[in-house]
Amino acid sequence: MNTPFDPEKPRRPGLLSRLRASFLTGLVVIAPVGLTIWLIWTVIGWIDGFVWPLVPNVWQPDSIVNYWLGNPRMINQDGVIIPNPDWIRVNVRGVGVIVFLLFTIFIGWIAKGYIGRSLIRWAESLVERTPVVRSIYSGIKQISETVFAQSERSFEKACLIEYPRKGIWAIGFISTTAKGEVSERAGNTGELRSIFVPTTPNPTSGFLLFFPAEDVIELDMSVEDAAKLVISAGLVYPNGKDPTQPPK
Repeated sequence: MNTPFDPEKPRRPGLLSRLRASFLTGLVVIAPVGLTIWLIWTVIGWIDGFVWPLVPNVWQPDSIVNYWLGNPRMINQDGVIIPNPDWIRVNVRGVGVIVFLLFTIFIGWIAKGYIGRSLIRWAESLVERTPVVRSIYSGIKQISETVFAQSERSFEKACLIEYPRKGIWAIGFISTTAKGEVSERAGNTGELRSIFVPTTPNPTSGFLLFFPAEDVIELDMSVEDAAKLVISAGLVYPNGKDPTQPPK
């Protein structure tokens, strides 16, 4: 007989609790995979819908398939030309992406040559003389060069800085060493670092701050791991087993 002083045995979770836990675990596994597949599938469909209307009908997939099968697009019925009801429609998702990649590679190859550079300079000179178009073009060009240009414009390391005040720490990314007027007018005798402080959970927005090099603590974790830490709001550490240790 149990007395009030006997320790109670822990109750086993009920059936509904176990089902709920299994459902949440399965949701955690399925959601990233499903959303990733859905996003890729949607982007591919969007690119196909943009590219295929620009491709001549002769090179459309359904035209090629029906040509091989000897199936004409139009037929003569009682002296009237009508669309062929037996025409096979082919919608191969992803082929438009391949066409877009090949076309982009071809344009890039031409742009690297002397003739291509000359044509680009001539076209940009025309754009620069157009009031509204030049503002739109220059903005899009700067964004494209920042995002897609293969250069050394990447963050060097992740770091810790005291921001927005002493005693409060924030993760930042070391971009470059400050130069020119910024370095000269800051009144700092030592090296000045350019630090990008991202926001959570969207690390593409943030603040550009300039810190003395001695106030910047470089981290052992990679830039990618630091970005994961920012995006997850501190839930995903590079070394999940022991966050106090640097990543292996």
